[in-house]
Amino acid sequence: MPYAHITGWGISVPEPVLTNDDISKMVDTNDEWIRERTGIRERHIAREDQFPSTLGVEAAIKALKVANIAPTDIDLIICTSSSPEYIWPPTACLIQDQIGATKAGAFDLQGVCTGFIYATNMAAQSIRSGSIKNALVIGTETLSRFINWKDRSTCILFGDGAGAFVLQASDNPGGILSAVMRSDGSGADSLILPGGGSRFPASESTIHENKHYVHMDGKAVFRFATRVMGQAAKEALEKANMTTDDIQWIVPHQANYRIIETAAKYLKMPLDKFVINVERYGNTSTASIPIATVEAVEKGMIKNGDKIVLVGFGGGLTWGALVAEWTGPVPSKRNVHPEQYRFFARLRSLARRAIRYLEGLFSRREL
Repeated sequence: MPYAHITGWGISVPEPVLTNDDISKMVDTNDEWIRERTGIRERHIAREDQFPSTLGVEAAIKALKVANIAPTDIDLIICTSSSPEYIWPPTACLIQDQIGATKAGAFDLQGVCTGFIYATNMAAQSIRSGSIKNALVIGTETLSRFINWKDRSTCILFGDGAGAFVLQASDNPGGILSAVMRSDGSGADSLILPGGGSRFPASESTIHENKHYVHMDGKAVFRFATRVMGQAAKEALEKANMTTDDIQWIVPHQANYRIIETAAKYLKMPLDKFVINVERYGNTSTASIPIATVEAVEKGMIKNGDKIVLVGFGGGLTWGALVAEWTGPVPSKRNVHPEQYRFFARLRSLARRAIRYLEGLFSRREL
């Protein structure tokens, strides 16, 4: 049975920054109040011309470049997002088209903030089964567009961004060692975006009732998160026959500094073993774990051979954790430039659209 290694990684973060002082001009709050309760100082907000697919494409190209593989070598793309571009088509298909992954299947996975752990585990299981060799996992968000900027309880928390991993099959031990995925739908109302689905399709009343914005019971989510984060990490370590003494880093979902502090106390681990960047990004939902992981790698914190735990929680309610041995790219003699495939991907996409248009003309004549 092959092992599933993380061989490539990349992130994309919008340039515009929204500070706590900026938010204090919108709602009744201030920098000290926000930092004291969340640890957040600023967050990045997508420009009008940036979407989950565009941010996801940028992160994906960087991940492919690190892995040194072409988009045409990818067998499967899993995109996870709490703010997908459409209900359908899947954002994953938009990314597949734009990067030129001509042989890849693509689908979206909805696990809210736990989505990246779910998606990485699904990709790893596909590799272990032998059905695929190379997978691309993307967490991408423009969640700021679903935030009520008059609601102090939510507008201080969220930011935008994207992160991606490339997973590849290998006969060498390592890579994804274990994972746990859990859910509790009885807490669905604790963190919900009610409008836009088939229960509350868009209408004048749903707009007036603010159903198209994130609704959150902050206290309930805090209690839930502080309970499950440490438990999930321990479960995943037990499945890998490991303890906290065996790992170098924990990369938690970056939702709230106080939640991470509580998880560290539960695991009886020093806080300096946790990768934390919530101060500069806020909660980027599905993108928070890959953004934090990639930053830690680029800073030289996470090194080849390190054992790490990724752990998160989110709406649903969902939670999960994943243990991995960080091994880095597979050595290769060739030098691939994934960004160059984007030009040919555009040509291919235009050609296919033109063919469909012509097919439509001819079929109407036949009718």
